[in-house]
Amino acid sequence: MDQDSIRIVGTLRKSERQSFLSSCIVTGLDAERRAGRSFALLKPLGAEFKIEAKPEDEFKAEAERFGKLRLQKDLFNSKPIIPYTPCPFRFKYSYMTDDGKREGTCQDWEMEATFYNWKRQLGQDSTLERMAKVFGEEYPKKGMLLAMGTHSLYPDTWLINGVIRLDEVTQMSLL
Repeated sequence: MDQDSIRIVGTLRKSERQSFLSSCIVTGLDAERRAGRSFALLKPLGAEFKIEAKPEDEFKAEAERFGKLRLQKDLFNSKPIIPYTPCPFRFKYSYMTDDGKREGTCQDWEMEATFYNWKRQLGQDSTLERMAKVFGEEYPKKGMLLAMGTHSLYPDTWLINGVIRLDEVTQMSLL
């Protein structure tokens, strides 16, 4: 898939999001996998947000790896690769599903972008406190979904690809 081919074809009003997504929400992942699906919008039955500092050697190795990738020429894409600075923290959820307790690291680039954006505004300590409050308290309390996906090499391993803030579904549409 060519990422440059993705187009925005419309918008969804905030009031329409709940009903649009509600039919896709699941509370377990095993049945999704048995059905051959590799993407799910999971409503965890409980979730604990965790922030872990990456060990310094791991962080440096990750930065070096991305630096080398950036220097490689791409045969099919002539655009320069945007520099990437890895995040010094892992953002994780320990969560409960119909299938039992699970834990996963957020693979969502928006989580790292939030960290760097807030860090510029607030400093690192205040950013980590704010992220713990928003993603660990406010989102689970108000309603959230985990956008879960699998990787072709590891089809039985579910990854947290995104965190979606969505109000609890209060009433299904009659239409």
